[in-house]
Amino acid sequence: MINFAFRLLLTFNATSLLLIIFLVQKCEVLGTLIPVLAQFNLPSWISYAAYLVVPIALTGTSIFLSSHLGKDEFKKGEVDSIEHANNSFLPSYLGYFFVALGISNWDVLWFVYVVLFVFTFLSQALYFNPLFLLFGYEFYNIKTKNGTAIFLISRHQYKQPSDIEIATAYRINNYTFIERG
Repeated sequence: MINFAFRLLLTFNATSLLLIIFLVQKCEVLGTLIPVLAQFNLPSWISYAAYLVVPIALTGTSIFLSSHLGKDEFKKGEVDSIEHANNSFLPSYLGYFFVALGISNWDVLWFVYVVLFVFTFLSQALYFNPLFLLFGYEFYNIKTKNGTAIFLISRHQYKQPSDIEIATAYRINNYTFIERG
């Protein structure tokens, strides 16, 4: 159950910037979304900063909660190849921004967001979230000696397959792991 909830949280974190871009593009401020705040007449930049704080805080929460996932290890010599993946996913992630800029109203936003959320959750392949970069994490595509392709989220900066020795990697799913520490 914790794994399911964790994957829901990661999916929201990975897709939430679509919502933020929509809100900023439509100049939606906190006072219009939460009427009780309208009396304070907050500048729009405070609303936009608050929108951004939510997924950043939830990403931090997901990092904290990852210690409750199943554990695996990668022994020295098990990894056949490693490829830095930070830049390879950024173009597809930027697609969310362009989609958000093209959404004209709330109904379309919710339809597009739900479809995107469901497909991202069900794909279960990767949980690329650029907000992890703010916490010092890197993304790697790893291939093990037995041919398994793995997506690793880690704070370590790996360069060589021989450098990889991980005592505890937390399993998000069968192909995605996060290394804390």
